[in-house]
Amino acid sequence: MKVLITGGAGYIGSTVASALEDTGHTPIILDSLVTGPREFVRGRVFYEGDIADRGLLERLFRQHPDIYATIHCAALIVVPESVEQPYLYYRENVCKSLELFKNLEELGYPRVVFSSSASIYDTVPGFRVTEDSPLKPNSPYARTKYMMEMVLEDLARATRLRGIALRYFNPIGADPQMRSGLHVREPSHVLGRLVDTALGKIPYFQITGTDYPTRDGTGIRDYIHVWDLAMAHVRAVERFDEALAKTGNPYEVINLGSGHGNTVKELVSAFENVWGSPINKREAPRRPGDAAGAYANADKAWELLGWKTELSLEDGIHTALEWGKRRKEVLGYV
Repeated sequence: MKVLITGGAGYIGSTVASALEDTGHTPIILDSLVTGPREFVRGRVFYEGDIADRGLLERLFRQHPDIYATIHCAALIVVPESVEQPYLYYRENVCKSLELFKNLEELGYPRVVFSSSASIYDTVPGFRVTEDSPLKPNSPYARTKYMMEMVLEDLARATRLRGIALRYFNPIGADPQMRSGLHVREPSHVLGRLVDTALGKIPYFQITGTDYPTRDGTGIRDYIHVWDLAMAHVRAVERFDEALAKTGNPYEVINLGSGHGNTVKELVSAFENVWGSPINKREAPRRPGDAAGAYANADKAWELLGWKTELSLEDGIHTALEWGKRRKEVLGYV
């Protein structure tokens, strides 16, 4: 089947495109290239432009009328930046997504898989969350994801639109075939910064926040290999109608995580074991918008999509390190 991916030149979207290709499907990419590199769309059907551009969408669907579903990955994602520039985040992540959803419904392409985030969860005792756990987004970025979940649900109940919101936990690693990985020059992702420290690009890794109510004081996260995450999107489009029919709802939320929680210090320890030696590290206060964290109960993903993680924390670290060494070959810069 053909699947439209907004943000298909990004870290997640490009990996999803590879997973779709590897399972016999055809990704159609729509991306503004504001953050994603052109190298990640080479050899693929690609439309450069804005997700809110009605004319561009009309042309895209006219040329590919057999698109089955849309995976909406396009978004700005840096939490500290969202605190500093909230207008930018609400414009790009909320206003433009609203127009995209409206246009998809009106043009007759009602199936939407939405990239949401586990950052919308409140901190709960034990840190393990189900899809029904309380929500408390702590940053403008997280609030944009929460808002768009509500928008998608309301539209699904009032129109032909149908939606599955996938709440990502913490993606790590790279495409095992090294077609894509983290591409930003100064990553905010924790594993990206660990790799940059090990490879000498930055002098030390900063552990931000050591006073959380966790077992060692650092934030707890559910680290999920980006390839496992990508395969969950494949399952979501392949089983889209089946999953919604099973619940009888026009909209569903599904956690995507490993089901295991690791603190930042535990991640650093695992990284050092894989790397083979200690790295330079320092402790620092929490950043604005950061939270203690959570990890997933992923039972619903198995029940509705037949999906669960297959790759380990160490697999994610291995592929991240390999990508860090090889990405100049793909992107032309380190």
